[in-house]
Amino acid sequence: MSAVLLSRIIGAVVFGLIGFFSGTPIHNYLASFWATYPFTNGITVVISIILFMLIGYIISPWISVKPVQAISKILGKSTPQAIFSGLIGLILSLVISALLAYPLSLLPKQLGQFLPLAVVVVLGYLGMTLFYSRHLEFLNLFRSFSSKVTTKGSRTQVDGEHRVLVDTSAIIDGRIADIAKTGFLSSTLIVPRFVLNELQYVSDSADSLRRQRGRRGMDVLTELQHDDKISIIISDIDVEGVREVDDRLVVLARQMRCPILTNDYNLNRIAELQGVKVLNVNDLANAVKVILLPGESFDIRVIQEGKEFNQGVGYMDDGTMVVVENGQRYLNKDITVIVTKILQTSAGRMIFAKREAD
Repeated sequence: MSAVLLSRIIGAVVFGLIGFFSGTPIHNYLASFWATYPFTNGITVVISIILFMLIGYIISPWISVKPVQAISKILGKSTPQAIFSGLIGLILSLVISALLAYPLSLLPKQLGQFLPLAVVVVLGYLGMTLFYSRHLEFLNLFRSFSSKVTTKGSRTQVDGEHRVLVDTSAIIDGRIADIAKTGFLSSTLIVPRFVLNELQYVSDSADSLRRQRGRRGMDVLTELQHDDKISIIISDIDVEGVREVDDRLVVLARQMRCPILTNDYNLNRIAELQGVKVLNVNDLANAVKVILLPGESFDIRVIQEGKEFNQGVGYMDDGTMVVVENGQRYLNKDITVIVTKILQTSAGRMIFAKREAD
């Protein structure tokens, strides 16, 4: 038996008893101003019982089960920090209400009896809602205050404990695991539950390529969790009223005051426009590529033809494309080339070169 049906049965019985005890007063009231009232006291009681039972059957879930389910749903999506923050807000508002109760009770009779209770209800609701909805801001404020009152050494330690929100694209890319293993990414990686859900959605895609990329992301995430040197947290923290994953990440990053780790160009631009710091894996990869200047020489293997006439194309160990003038004749051969021009594009760095002997 479901909770809703049980509440309807209990509500019908309770309201039926109310109808039974209310039947006679209702009959006397109706008979007092309705001289030709057609029903006897017994019939009025039966009608009253039936009507009250119907009312109880209909409204009981809405005053018992439904509110409890709604509260449970909200609490189920909330983090322990949010719940604790809401409890603190409720306690503070009740303390303020208690301080205001005595002055308000000295008001004229009607106001003195009504206002103290109204202030308790209103302040209690406002305090709990405010602290619950803004728990991240209050947490950051508390941490900021704590860092200021500590010693210099301990404050350095607190400042070093950074958090980074991880986007789905960075997980699927896979390079995040290698970067974290090197020690350059010492921050605590936070993967929100909605990012994990998006990753699972990609893994279950009907498209074989998307499915393969999603499963690779799952493997990368598992590898990160099993590495003791990497601190990673799967968090249930979420943003209400925002549907898109990228928008939720940006709002969450603003609330937590932490950067986003991604290689999604669109997310990168949106976050920067809203003042959110972004750690782009592609930017890091471009930054650590070998720096070559025009006139320097190096060895390259020509592996394919270029787009233009008589061009050859090769790749360096870091993936940088090298376009060799008149290099088509050296296809599948190792040659020494001299850098003539370096072009930085959105896709990465491209090097133009010519054969050393040319």
